[in-house]
Amino acid sequence: MTPLWQLGWTAGAFATATLIALALRRLILTGLPRWAPTSEVLSAGAKAFRGPSLWWCVVVGLYVANGVAEDFSLLPTRWHHQLGTALNIALVLSVTVTLAGLAGNLVARAVERNMAGVAVTGLAQTGSRIAVLVVGLLVLLSTLGIQIAPILATLGVGGLAVALALQDTLSNLFAGIHLLADSPLRVGDHVRLGDRVEGFVIDVGWRSTRIRSLSNDVVVVPNQVVAKEPITNYDLPEPRSAFRLKISVDDSADPDTVIKVLRDEIERAAGQVPGLSANPAPWVSLLSGVTEGSLDITVSYYVPTPSDQYRVLHELRKRCSERLHREGIAVRGAARAA
Repeated sequence: MTPLWQLGWTAGAFATATLIALALRRLILTGLPRWAPTSEVLSAGAKAFRGPSLWWCVVVGLYVANGVAEDFSLLPTRWHHQLGTALNIALVLSVTVTLAGLAGNLVARAVERNMAGVAVTGLAQTGSRIAVLVVGLLVLLSTLGIQIAPILATLGVGGLAVALALQDTLSNLFAGIHLLADSPLRVGDHVRLGDRVEGFVIDVGWRSTRIRSLSNDVVVVPNQVVAKEPITNYDLPEPRSAFRLKISVDDSADPDTVIKVLRDEIERAAGQVPGLSANPAPWVSLLSGVTEGSLDITVSYYVPTPSDQYRVLHELRKRCSERLHREGIAVRGAARAA
C-alpha cells in the first residue's frame, strides 16, 4: 500500500471515529433529560460536559488515527508513543477541570436547596474543586508512569513540618470548615459576634469571615475568632424579631388610661409605619412596673428583620410621645428601647 493510501486510511479512521463519538455524544445529551427530567445532577452534568465533550470526541478520533498510523509505520514508533501520551494528558486535564467546575456548581446547588436559597460560601466551592483537582493530578501522574506512593509519603512528612509552621493558618482553615458544618451563620445572615461586630455575612473563606457592618463597612474576622465568640444570628430560626419600647409617665396618671391611649396609637401605627408587623400585633403592658415618681409602660412589637428596628423605634417613640402630650399625660424623660 502506497504512503498516500496509508495517509488516506489514517484520515478516514480519524473522521469515522470522530463522527461516531459525536453521534454518541448527541444521543447521550439528548437522552439524559428524557431519562431523568427532574434530576438536577444529570442536568448540571449535561450542561457542564456539553462543551468539553466536543474536544473528547476529537481526542477519540486522534487516538484511533494514531493507532492506524502506527500500524502503517507512518512515523517513528517513539513519536506515536509521545503523541499517545500527549493525548492522555490533554484528556485527563480536560476531564479534571470539567469535573472540578461541576463539583463546585453541585455543592452550591445542594447548599442553596438545603438551606432555603442561602448563597454558598467560597470555602465550600473551592474545597470541592480542589479535592477533584488533587485526584485528577494523581491520575495524571499515574498516566505518566510516575509512582504515586513515594510522593504521598514525602508529602506526609513535609506536611507535618508545614502544619507546625502554619498553625494559625490551619486553625483558621479548620475553624472555617467547622462553621460550614455546624452552620451557626450563613451567607446573608444578620449576625452579631460577641459585643464587637454586627452586620451581614458576606462570605466564609479559607482564613476569615467577611461581615458587612450596619455602617456599610466590611469587617474581616479570622475564622477561629468567629468560632470562639458567642454568635447571635438574627435570621435563625426566622428573621422576625421582637423589641420593646419603654415609656415613663408621671405616677399620678391612671394606668388604664395610659395603656388605652398607647394601645390605640400603636394599633394605628401598625398599618402606617413601614417595617412594623401587624401580625402579631404590638401590645402594651406594665412589665416594667412603677418606679420612684414614674409609671413605666412597655410597648412590645415585632419587625420583619432586625434592620427595621431603628426606623420603627423612631416612629413609635415620636408617635407615642406626641399622643401622650395631646392627651395631657406628662412624660418623664425620653421614651427608650427596653
